[in-house]
Amino acid sequence: MTQHFLTRWMMNAGVLAAVLVLSFALRAEEVAPKAPVEAPAKTAWKVLCDGTTLKDWKVTPFGGEGAVKAEGGAIVMPRGSELTGINWAGAALPVRNYEVALEAKKVDGLDFFCGLVFTVGDSQCSFVVGGWGGGVVGLSSIDGLYADDNQTTTSGSFDDGRWYKIRLRVSEKYIQAWIDDKRVVRLDTTGKKVSVHPAIEQMKPLGVACYSTTSEVKNIRIRDLAKDETVEVPKE
Repeated sequence: MTQHFLTRWMMNAGVLAAVLVLSFALRAEEVAPKAPVEAPAKTAWKVLCDGTTLKDWKVTPFGGEGAVKAEGGAIVMPRGSELTGINWAGAALPVRNYEVALEAKKVDGLDFFCGLVFTVGDSQCSFVVGGWGGGVVGLSSIDGLYADDNQTTTSGSFDDGRWYKIRLRVSEKYIQAWIDDKRVVRLDTTGKKVSVHPAIEQMKPLGVACYSTTSEVKNIRIRDLAKDETVEVPKE
């Protein structure tokens, strides 16, 4: 009798313990904050460069720039005395709540192969990939500090002859940038002065440049996210 009662009590206790564990687990799942997930944008991309012509683009007159040409589905920007680049000369583009993307390749050289100039409201900025001797990544400039010396500064290693996917997003409060789908910049622009280096100011509203380097770019495209409700404000 005692053995039977003890067995039943142990079984009931085991069931109760399992129920309590499950209940606490479910409660913890409800309370614990979920990691933010970047929702994919629904807005379609608009192609800005077909890779066969320089239509709607002009070669930026830096002085000493290389002879830019469309070839093999890409825009080839040969090494100049310093800067070589192209800037948009077509229809008006968004100034906030948009993404711009491209693919860039360093053919040879010692400095940045992608200096992406973009608009932020009434100002411009640039996203530098491979600068200051080939490894610096960041925005130029933030509060007067260039890509090698501000809160967006990181470093990377970039191989000659390899295509890298570059994507940049400008929203109401943030600038974000990705290389090969890895986010490398997330900047809250609240209270910050965003500007561009005077040497490339003439590339506004949108442009791509290289410095003492031969590079190629292709698949340049943009999408307006102003009405895309799936795009969330980035969280920590």
